[in-house]
Amino acid sequence: MQSQDVAPRPAPGSAADRIVDVEQAEAALVEHYPRLVRLAYLVLPPGLGRGRRVLTAHALAQRALPRRRACAPAVPAQSTGRDGDPGYAFVRLQVVRTALEAGLPMRLRAWPKRAQLPPLLPQAWGLRLFPHSGGADELALDQRLSALSGPARAAYVLRGLEKLPDGDVREVLSEAGVDDVDGALRESGKIPAAQYALLGSPEFDPCSLQARPTDLMRRRQHTRAGLAAAAALAVCGALVVLPGDGWGPDGAAAPAYAQNPAAEAALDPGRLVKVSPAAWKTSPRTDFSVWPARGPLAGDTALLRRALAVWARPGERVRVSATPETPFGGPAGPPQLLYAGDVDNARVVILYDGLRIARYAEPKDGTAGAALDFARVDGATGAEAGALVLGRADGNVRYLTAPWVTKAGARDLSKPGAGVMDMTLTDGITSPLASPATQTGTCTTWNVLQLTDATGSHLLGDLGELVPARLTAGRPAAPEEATDAQALRTWAPFACSLADARGQGVRTVNAWAYTRQRLPDASGAAAWVCTRAETWRGDGSRVLAQFHTPGGLFGAAVAKAGDVPACGPRDPHVLAGVLWKSKGGDWYLLAAGDKATASIRSTGGVRGSGQGNLLTVPAKQGAQAGLEGRLTDGRSVNGLR
Repeated sequence: MQSQDVAPRPAPGSAADRIVDVEQAEAALVEHYPRLVRLAYLVLPPGLGRGRRVLTAHALAQRALPRRRACAPAVPAQSTGRDGDPGYAFVRLQVVRTALEAGLPMRLRAWPKRAQLPPLLPQAWGLRLFPHSGGADELALDQRLSALSGPARAAYVLRGLEKLPDGDVREVLSEAGVDDVDGALRESGKIPAAQYALLGSPEFDPCSLQARPTDLMRRRQHTRAGLAAAAALAVCGALVVLPGDGWGPDGAAAPAYAQNPAAEAALDPGRLVKVSPAAWKTSPRTDFSVWPARGPLAGDTALLRRALAVWARPGERVRVSATPETPFGGPAGPPQLLYAGDVDNARVVILYDGLRIARYAEPKDGTAGAALDFARVDGATGAEAGALVLGRADGNVRYLTAPWVTKAGARDLSKPGAGVMDMTLTDGITSPLASPATQTGTCTTWNVLQLTDATGSHLLGDLGELVPARLTAGRPAAPEEATDAQALRTWAPFACSLADARGQGVRTVNAWAYTRQRLPDASGAAAWVCTRAETWRGDGSRVLAQFHTPGGLFGAAVAKAGDVPACGPRDPHVLAGVLWKSKGGDWYLLAAGDKATASIRSTGGVRGSGQGNLLTVPAKQGAQAGLEGRLTDGRSVNGLR
């Protein structure tokens, strides 16, 4: 009997031209996981609801690999996609097939397919997860997609998201079991191809999610019933089961799954790398590799063994988190110990393997409720390797700083004239700092950490992750530290916009005041600022074009884009616009580009053009406009939206 996770082999004479190695398919799944989950989300029937579609899309992508380790079934001789990777073509086919199966109606006299059932994993207890809401265009496209059949949705998504020609779309749909492929292609043509670009919108991104609680009253009732049942089960179990050894020597770790010399070396606390406290003084590098082992529990072998074991194989009761696209697996060899000690009400161990920071935390009174957090730090140096989050409690954050840090302070980024408040620094550990990472409601302040070393001062912002993001200011080609008076004034109105980058694995955020524009009612000049957040993984950058009028306390984000080179070192140009209402009640389209912009033209609901990098055009409330610019070297630039 063949597992339903394994696609049946093509019959003799079917289109097949290669065998896909399982490792190759696994590598493709890991590399293109966000795209495959988006593909599944778009093909799944909208009737499931956004929350269930998110979890089902992740489940289908995670089940796209065969269970056998030898080799995968043959891949059809279609365009393999993603630069000719047959592994990607295989997992994409599996995702499309199971997403279509999930949309089939249930039959009374037939066993349901696995894809038709709610996913066992992943699950989110107590929360409803759904993508960020888009604009009117994305909502209209979602409604149009919901009116299509499953095969037609798949055809439209393969055309628009995967950029496959119709011939390859036919082969994918045929291999996925679609009977009427021609009908699916014709039906998908009801939605214009001009909307393909919207498929990449955050509206359809099941990897960037919002969270809301479930029905709290019903959950409370179910919790009470569950506790009563658990208590009864515990009493019955105590009568028939002898007392065990609790968590055992490995604490919260899952049972051992392999024993080999390399794995045993990585899990041996006696082989942990412990750097000398003076190593950084003579090293040409200033990164995590020269951080010394600190903390009063650095010699606690039992604690270190538990931390290493949980890193390699976290048990079901361990809460695991990681920045986007950070590998979860155990270290390849003995990692480096950075810290082990008591922090607030927990025992904390921080380890480094050259690519990732791993933070293990367990309560002081046991190992129940242990947590494991990961963050990528590859290539971190200088200020980027200046601090790590040691612990959070009561809305405060405490940092472990690099050995070369001589002074630590706190400042409110939204108040540039408030100065720096000194923080105590004890064995590299700062005093608690009120963190903006968990604040809700209206943002009025944004605290940041200022560190001083032999090279100067640096600002780091807490975005809810293990590694704070480095804050800079200035032109994208040569950003500078955001600690001088001009840089602080640039950042002040836009400090709260850092909330947009929370939990995204952000490495640096740069604020660039690229121009100023006189307002048409003679009320002063507005500032245009572009903030760009770069991630540790390379992709996933976030760009905000922001606008600040004179006298206003905070700026406003008027355009947002992700994974674009604008406003960065590769493409140091930006163009954005905003509908603005004067004090007299008149509406205008204000647009501005950087100094290299030679001309700007507005299209759509507001038409106008002008020479130079500024444009002011009378407009009507609610008008929709597009922007096109031309640089002094003749190249064109499109406005951020």
